[in-house]
Amino acid sequence: MTGFMDSIRNLFGGSGASASLEAANEPETYKDFRIFAEPMPEGGQWRLAGRIVKGEGEAAKEHKLVRADVFSSREEVIAATLRKARQVIDEQGDALFR
Repeated sequence: MTGFMDSIRNLFGGSGASASLEAANEPETYKDFRIFAEPMPEGGQWRLAGRIVKGEGEAAKEHKLVRADVFSSREEVIAATLRKARQVIDEQGDALFR
């Protein structure tokens, strides 16, 4: 039963989710936001995932970005994550955290 509950938490971003993410790089800074590409290994491929962060310390706001897109190479998914995060920032800006 524990494995099932861990799977559910991972699916909905619970505490176990960060363990399944693999930090890909140093964050990219884009328009006062930091973008962390954190591809998720899935069935021999990589799922697009990352975080968009604005601010520092306790004032930091974070948005998790997980998409259905999967890629065969880790380099491809990192590039796609950064592109997608920049697009989201351009479209939503600070409204991303509301």
